[in-house]
Amino acid sequence: MKNKKIWIFAGIILVILGLNHIFGWSSYISNMNNLFFLKRAVRDNLPYAVAIYTILTIAGCAFLALPGVTFAILAGLLFGPILGTICCSVATTMGAVLAFAAGRFFLKDSIRPMVIKNRYLNKWLFDTTGKNQLFILIITRLVPVFPYNLQNFAYGITDIKFSTYMIGSLVFMLPGTAMYTVGTAGLADRENRLLYMGIAAALAITVMGMGVFLKKRYILEGQDER
Repeated sequence: MKNKKIWIFAGIILVILGLNHIFGWSSYISNMNNLFFLKRAVRDNLPYAVAIYTILTIAGCAFLALPGVTFAILAGLLFGPILGTICCSVATTMGAVLAFAAGRFFLKDSIRPMVIKNRYLNKWLFDTTGKNQLFILIITRLVPVFPYNLQNFAYGITDIKFSTYMIGSLVFMLPGTAMYTVGTAGLADRENRLLYMGIAAALAITVMGMGVFLKKRYILEGQDER
């Protein structure tokens, strides 16, 4: 049953990649005509535009392995700094949760026994108290130690609670999301450009500072202890 699930998962990924190659789904958001269409939708029917953006973001994050920053930039262009940050945070979290669920169902039984043999990974990802798992989630959400999309599937093989993963992802991805959406909104808005870019810069310094500190204090020290 273990091997069956992982083969099914691999087959689904191959089918999605094949269809993406044929139909060019991943290039949809880079098409300027589609961007103009979404901008018109924002002006004419905001809920409709938000729904389209949400679907695109969930599909892009969970199935097409597109970088989350892509959707933060798109949200900043379409919705501005505040609504853009909200829409991107909710949609990317939903995509992350979907990928997490897929990883837990298809990969946990087969991948976990191999990963748990590594003492360092076992310490951080399979801690019985759950504290280390939450802390590593905070670190990886604040600073890209590992690729974002890979993280979403990888957390599925751990024992972290679904609610902890969902809330933790939403909260600790928020600063980075806001940094990109506010910064992009600043580039598109001449009147408030200095204000938005200043806020984005402050967020960038905060995120980078916290990420570097946490990585140095806990990740690198943890490696030295092996």
